Amino acid sequence: MPVGGIGLSRDGGLADYVVVPASRLLHVGDLDLTQAAPLTDAGLTPYHAIEVARPKLRPGTTCVVIGIGGLGHMAVQILVATTAVRIIAVDTNVAALDLASRLGAHEVVQAGPDSVDRIRALVGPPPDGADVVLDFVGADPTLTTARQVVATGGQLMLVGLAGGTLPVRPVADEPPTVPFETSVMMPFWGTRAELQEVIALGRLGQLHADVQTFPLERAPEAYEALRRGEIHGRAVILP
Repeated sequence: MPVGGIGLSRDGGLADYVVVPASRLLHVGDLDLTQAAPLTDAGLTPYHAIEVARPKLRPGTTCVVIGIGGLGHMAVQILVATTAVRIIAVDTNVAALDLASRLGAHEVVQAGPDSVDRIRALVGPPPDGADVVLDFVGADPTLTTARQVVATGGQLMLVGLAGGTLPVRPVADEPPTVPFETSVMMPFWGTRAELQEVIALGRLGQLHADVQTFPLERAPEAYEALRRGEIHGRAVILP
């Protein structure tokens, strides 16, 4: 069976009721369920990626967040709440960039032909660059941006699963496709302990999902809106 759980690799998420082992449940207290629901994925996945990259996320370093969607807008808040890094948000959508600014991103860059140059103007020329790049898209254009703005010895965190390709070609007589001593990781989901910490951030008001709600009978409509790119943040299906 593929890696995953209910609603991801096997059916069971879109129903009035779902049977799960009691050991898999966590207490959310007075947290609104429309806010609690996105935390198990949109909150946990970026939290885990940030935890893995935390040794590089020292005070005064720079983190580029590519893709300010369901996961990316949560990543910005997690970085604000748990680090002292400079955050550069990148997205094609102006509204997403406005959201990133409101959530605490220090700089925003609209993705396009000149986005690498604009990010480089903020982080400096090689071997300097972003200490960590969190790519929540994972398509060819975003992977190209990520590898071109990361610092020598930096860390690329490939979270998005859009099926892009990251070329890795070690050479000495021309610039390598990925800077020397740069690590590349593909973090996936997270742990129960990390989810408890994510819930704590939510209950403290430091992590708030931008949600659009749909009743269960309109679930197909929510998926169509998602395919059209009309969902900003996270869609939550309510029974």
